[in-house]
Amino acid sequence: MSHSIENLSRRRFIQGFGSVGSALVLGVQLPTHALAQVANSQSFDPDVFISIANDGLVSIISHRSEMGQGIRSTLPLLVADEMEADFDRVNIVQAVADAKYGSQNTDGSRSVRKNYQRLRQAGATARWMLQQAAAKKWQVDADECEVYNHKVSHKTSGKSADFAELVETAKGLTPPTLEQLQLKRNDQLRYVGKDDLPLADGKDFVNGTAVYGYDVELPGQKYAVIARPPVVFGQVKSFDATATLKVPGVLKVIEIPAASAPAFFKPLGGIAVIAENTWAAIKGRDKLKIQWHHGDNANYSTREHEKAFAKTLAQPPITVRKKGNWQKALSASAKQLEAEYYISGLSHSMMEPPAAAAQFKNGQMQVWGCTQTPQSAQRVIGDTLGLKHEQVTVHVTYLGGGFGRKSKPDYMAEAAILAKQSGWPVKMVWTREDEIRHGYYHSPSLQRTYAAIDDKGKTIGWRHAMVMHPINSTFNPNAKSPTFENDLGLGDVPFAIDNILIENGETATFQRIGWLRSVANISNTFAVGSFVDEIAHATGTDAKNHLLQLIGQDAKLDFANQGYNYRNYNESLDDYPLDTKRLKNVIELVAKKANWGRKLPQGHGLGIAAHRSFLSYVATVVEVSMKDGKVKIERIDSAIDCGKVLNPDRVKAQMEGAAVMAASFALRGEITLKDGIVEQGNFDDYPLARINDIPPTHIYLVDSDEKPTGVGEPGVPPFAPALCNAIFAASGKRYRRLPLSQFGIV
Repeated sequence: MSHSIENLSRRRFIQGFGSVGSALVLGVQLPTHALAQVANSQSFDPDVFISIANDGLVSIISHRSEMGQGIRSTLPLLVADEMEADFDRVNIVQAVADAKYGSQNTDGSRSVRKNYQRLRQAGATARWMLQQAAAKKWQVDADECEVYNHKVSHKTSGKSADFAELVETAKGLTPPTLEQLQLKRNDQLRYVGKDDLPLADGKDFVNGTAVYGYDVELPGQKYAVIARPPVVFGQVKSFDATATLKVPGVLKVIEIPAASAPAFFKPLGGIAVIAENTWAAIKGRDKLKIQWHHGDNANYSTREHEKAFAKTLAQPPITVRKKGNWQKALSASAKQLEAEYYISGLSHSMMEPPAAAAQFKNGQMQVWGCTQTPQSAQRVIGDTLGLKHEQVTVHVTYLGGGFGRKSKPDYMAEAAILAKQSGWPVKMVWTREDEIRHGYYHSPSLQRTYAAIDDKGKTIGWRHAMVMHPINSTFNPNAKSPTFENDLGLGDVPFAIDNILIENGETATFQRIGWLRSVANISNTFAVGSFVDEIAHATGTDAKNHLLQLIGQDAKLDFANQGYNYRNYNESLDDYPLDTKRLKNVIELVAKKANWGRKLPQGHGLGIAAHRSFLSYVATVVEVSMKDGKVKIERIDSAIDCGKVLNPDRVKAQMEGAAVMAASFALRGEITLKDGIVEQGNFDDYPLARINDIPPTHIYLVDSDEKPTGVGEPGVPPFAPALCNAIFAASGKRYRRLPLSQFGIV
């Protein structure tokens, strides 16, 4: 079975796959999703292709990026299963950037959700046409022919034909309409949903042949690093490269114009050093003498700016959601609670920093890189260099992690700029220090929560105010308050409380802000999940039971009558309702599996939290122990309801990875700026979770036939509150700021 990364241009697609004249080529046409056949025609503009070569090899294009989540092991399964292909005779081909595929953005936990039906229809089309081809060949009724495991058989005569034998006949057939397609029933699926599915690229990952952005090597390639402004939107006042050019191997020094607000996905500018190898480029950069003009952002420091956060939350200017009357509930309450939560700025810190290689030749720019958004890269490169988008081809390598950072293609544009200016093929590499000091960051956030409780211990009022640097500031420097971040665990709090008030503060932004795995769900859920536990303790209620009580009766929530335009991850609430029954179900499931309520050893504690994000439902229980003032995570249990599970092993792996990443954020991760400059620079001062931090992690998947929903991100948000709730249960100490390392307990 062949699953190596191969990039595909439209011309190569028509010319490739063995003999095109003997290939059956299928695809899904956008925007109508009508299905059609492609044979020797470059004018058809498909989304997802299927090609059957004359030897029976089925080639399936993967138009999403593989960054460890296993998307190349999952999406092609949908096609292969529906068309009854033998997966050992399937070749997975990586698509280049092209609008014909629809969105290629591998972010937002939506690759499966957005392609599930479309890919099944593509596979069913192939199956239908092969069935019709066999019927025509044997002059029998198509209903008498059965497609199974790369063959079509005739029930009565016993005749059978391999896909290879049917290609020529199938090519001449008219494709079916959507109405003619019959998708498989669940009991007919041979790959989808099975536990023993292979990791398509696993062998390449293990034996070192997988090509990541850092691995690209072009003939005559040179290597580059950039000295970027220490303060975002800073500029070079002057520089002296005399010593740099004396470093053996250094070839050229190029100044890249400084960026100006908005940050968008543009290069930051600075001084690039191009050399014969990476080491020479880095040593040459070290020798640069640069005087910087830092600009206005040098006036800001993270710690000092917390005062601005606190000030705006004293009287939040923006009402996000209003249900009932918070003030009346407060006046009628017998008890009031208030808490303040803070989560620090965070870095993506994927294992592979950004990297891209570029070559400009004959008016065409070719770029190879580890990108989550090849189409955005194509646009940014074209716009930066004044090229038409069709003059730019973006080839997608494997990604050594992404987490949202590699959806911002500034590094791809840097490589293209240097290749065009120098005339050489250039590989642009970011060091770990570059990645941490010049990235797009998850914003720090301050949250204030309030509860009004009646004389029976019932919560009758809930108020929550939040401030953060909004992601919209990346696109609009005047943006001062969250927009879609409110939909990520703040405004959509699913509690059956009569009086709810959700508010936003406003703030200026002095760094590049971008989405990071799970985005504002991280900070919003930390506050909500922790405060729910505080209310439970204050009212003498079991934490799990109290959480279920707050959620209340089974319901499908709609906030339209509360002045809140909930975006629901850009899906309709009719198709993907916020269903409290499913949320309660994962809480009950994980509590049962974790043996919630069991007697624990002295110094141990259990914590629980739950959240719906990216249309999926997750509940997490963490067990910790406290000894000599230090916390140790003893066990992690998580349950997820993500609708129909296509690849159980990949879902479990992503949930396990989410726990590791969430532990890094909660225990140690913190990005701070002083005088506009990021203070951290590598894993010594921005440490990640260590092996000994993560205990056995147990993942439970809800069996469901609901529409598939997100997997990559939903496992992150409940972890931190569950952890801090467990620490409170073990020690009696409540921690409301992250990371926990600042308190000396890690």
